[in-house]
Amino acid sequence: MDMRTPALLENYLAGQWVAGNGDTLAYVSSAGLDLDAAFAFARETAGPALRAMTYGERAQRLAQIVATLQANRDDYYAIATANSGTVAADSAVDIDGAIYTLSTYAKLGASLGDAHTLLDGATVPLAKDASFAVRHVFRPTPGVALFINAFNFPSWGLWEKAAGALLAGVPVIVKPATATAWLTQRMVADVVAAGMLPPGSLSVICGSAAGLLDRIGPFDVVSFTGSADTAATLRAHPAFTQRAARINVEADSLNSAVLLPDARPGTPVFDQFVREVAREMTVKSGQKCTAIRRAMVPVEHFDAAAAAIAERLAKTVVGNPRNASVTMGSLVSLAQKRAVLDGIAQLQTEAETLYDGNREAAFVDADANSACVAPVLLGLRDGATGKRVHDTEVFGPVATLVGYRDLDEAVALAERGQGSLVVSLYSNDALAMRAPALALAHAHGRVHAVDASVAKTQTGHGNVMPQSLHGGPGRAGGGEELGGLRALRFYHVRAAVQGPAALVEALTQNAVELPK
Repeated sequence: MDMRTPALLENYLAGQWVAGNGDTLAYVSSAGLDLDAAFAFARETAGPALRAMTYGERAQRLAQIVATLQANRDDYYAIATANSGTVAADSAVDIDGAIYTLSTYAKLGASLGDAHTLLDGATVPLAKDASFAVRHVFRPTPGVALFINAFNFPSWGLWEKAAGALLAGVPVIVKPATATAWLTQRMVADVVAAGMLPPGSLSVICGSAAGLLDRIGPFDVVSFTGSADTAATLRAHPAFTQRAARINVEADSLNSAVLLPDARPGTPVFDQFVREVAREMTVKSGQKCTAIRRAMVPVEHFDAAAAAIAERLAKTVVGNPRNASVTMGSLVSLAQKRAVLDGIAQLQTEAETLYDGNREAAFVDADANSACVAPVLLGLRDGATGKRVHDTEVFGPVATLVGYRDLDEAVALAERGQGSLVVSLYSNDALAMRAPALALAHAHGRVHAVDASVAKTQTGHGNVMPQSLHGGPGRAGGGEELGGLRALRFYHVRAAVQGPAALVEALTQNAVELPK
């Protein structure tokens, strides 16, 4: 195993490793980098080299990346523990989740074969005799894909985006969050060293993001994961307001889990709901964009749900992730700990505290000065009276149990999140979930429904599967990622080609219909 901490995380730009001029694990600096040259190299050298390949050939490169990452998997786990403070099970969500996503896109891309062009729909005649017609095509954008990523998923956050971009033939420049850049930088270094991509296809910038958007042109695309406030600042940049570059945003999300009235205490689905809420509060110490923040239950089941969830949370062992007895590690940083504790205090102004593991916390191999925070379950029996519980996201092991009177009110309360990444439904009757699933679909990127028949096969409220869309409307950012081959659309430009029927027919050469 080789996880030696570098003194300085170097940047990889324009096909070269470059150091910037500028308790610490490593230093980062992006000062003095020639960003103009880096962006130009990616667009003018890496992009054409990638697009000279077929979709199938680029899919083979994704499979080779998978092999490289698997070969270094143990090192990545060690880095995650040292840098992010995660236990092995939580590191797996990030690292193995990334590898699985890349594997999925390698298989999906292989299905596109030798094509260089994607088709969107059938030929449509524009003349009565069909001599003049139109066909819609997708072509890879000739720019770069800039990823500005969040701290909580340094592995998956890179590869779930890069899978679609590289398969499309678009070079990637990633700016990881500084606090957890080590894992991202190491993965890029391993892939670059393996040499399976044209130089400049995958670049990493550690340190400040200053000046990056100034280099974004009209054919570039930007994908941002982070706070809604930062997203609003980015969207006001001339890159988007004047040069009309495209941006995909994943931002704040007050995700809900809704226990339907028929799922009474003592039923298997009630128990599934309790397990899922407790698990989503503690996986990655609650620092997941898809974690359950509001657990909604019929008011008559409020006390039973509170007691059952608290009982499960009490079994959580918090502390040093290197200790085998620990089941939940620390938050990413002391700054995150301060933010979480402040957020809890804000919610406590209108919600009661049902369970607080910090009251008598005995962190294992860690003291009060660590970044550890134990799970906290708050409660609001009358959910309609709440305000902060529906608009304040506390990014840690925290959730609020919210009571509702009827299913219509539950739907209305979930909508008060103003757009979320995911909502999950729990019922003993699959068909009973049809109406709320459709009623909530417009406000959520994903609706996850569970009954007893799928208790062992459902993929989990918070697990983002590459076959499903990831994103959400409103305050969740309005973006879309993944969703199988739907991910390719963001990295392509769709155009209508009109002309003689013979020309339109010729467009099908070396082309394949983009699956819906």
